[in-house]
Amino acid sequence: MSPTANLEILAILEERRALVEEALKKYFPQGKGLESRVIEAACYSLMAGGKRIRPILCLLGYELFTPDPSKIVLFSCGLECLHTYSLIHDDLPAMDNDDFRRGRPSCHKAFDEATAILAGDGLQALAFYFFTHRELRKKVKPSRLLKAINLVAEAVGFTGMVGGQMGDLLMEGKKGNKRILAWIHEKKTAKLFSASLVSGALLGGAKKNDLQILNQVGKKLGLAFQIVDDLLDLIGDEKILGKPIKSDLKKKKLTFPALYGIETSKKIAEEQIKSAISYLTPYGEKAKPLILLAEFISHRLN
Repeated sequence: MSPTANLEILAILEERRALVEEALKKYFPQGKGLESRVIEAACYSLMAGGKRIRPILCLLGYELFTPDPSKIVLFSCGLECLHTYSLIHDDLPAMDNDDFRRGRPSCHKAFDEATAILAGDGLQALAFYFFTHRELRKKVKPSRLLKAINLVAEAVGFTGMVGGQMGDLLMEGKKGNKRILAWIHEKKTAKLFSASLVSGALLGGAKKNDLQILNQVGKKLGLAFQIVDDLLDLIGDEKILGKPIKSDLKKKKLTFPALYGIETSKKIAEEQIKSAISYLTPYGEKAKPLILLAEFISHRLN
């Protein structure tokens, strides 16, 4: 990725990230009673400095067909709430047992396990509050909003992210194969990437053929993102990542580097990115932010 392109995508990411974070701060609930602790814990994780890739995908999917993504920023906030809830729960001792996230203690370490569980539960519910917020309902077609919510709900449920995480846990310490690995990564990561991009396009008025194309783009970007994630856990810089490396190796997780090796995994990630870009090229200049994001995903360091 050229220095110019890198600066350009960083500016795009920062602009959309700021839009999402401004809305999260504005609409996030304020605790005044006994619920204050769990709200504080949820906010601790939600505002911990993530890249906001999923909500940005949603905004860029919308922009591909309609200007002014601020109209659907509340929907994108819901996506970030779902992602953060999954991270809080993934870090728990009963799951991946990770003590650090984004350079500071995980939610259950900063607070306690029970509070972390409830914080995740609350963020999941908050996501659907954002998806159905009256301000959002004023700005988008109700039938498209309903379809977008249904799409996301499926992507994070039993046949999506939750099912993928179950598969990830069940395969720890087991041999596995290419088919199982691809299944886990598609469910655990790629489905929400795809749903994020497609839901934004759906809210922006995209036609059926466009939605089918973007579904493929989202899956490929999600798979590439997860492969890079697996690689960074093995060969990344702990200071940049904000958490210890080689945790997947210690837990004997089924990952791309474990099954394919480092160099082949890199090539597979690059192939997914190139394929995603080939789908986007016909959209011309409007797809440039998405193409730059695709390149950013393949070159990211955290």
